[in-house]
Amino acid sequence: MAYTVHQAKTNFSRILREVEAGKEVIVTRGKKPVARITAVEQPVPRAELPFRLLGAFRGKVQFDDRAFAPATDADLIEMGFDDLVDAPLVPLPAKPAEEK
Repeated sequence: MAYTVHQAKTNFSRILREVEAGKEVIVTRGKKPVARITAVEQPVPRAELPFRLLGAFRGKVQFDDRAFAPATDADLIEMGFDDLVDAPLVPLPAKPAEEK
């Protein structure tokens, strides 16, 4: 169904009912179509989504065992953290005791 801009402003409630019924409405300025009004698709409920396997990339991604090893002084220098080499370790502050 097609409406001019003036007709669309005047009959907006009717247009919305038509769209809810599944029709597509075209709004024209003169004879030139300028807009299409269609119904909004409702999102798929989570229960109906396809199952996604966790760990689907297992065996497809590879890394060196050193990836989780502590960085050496040479690694720190190479990454640009020269100031951390031979820096004293600062202990974390103690947790305050809970009041009773």
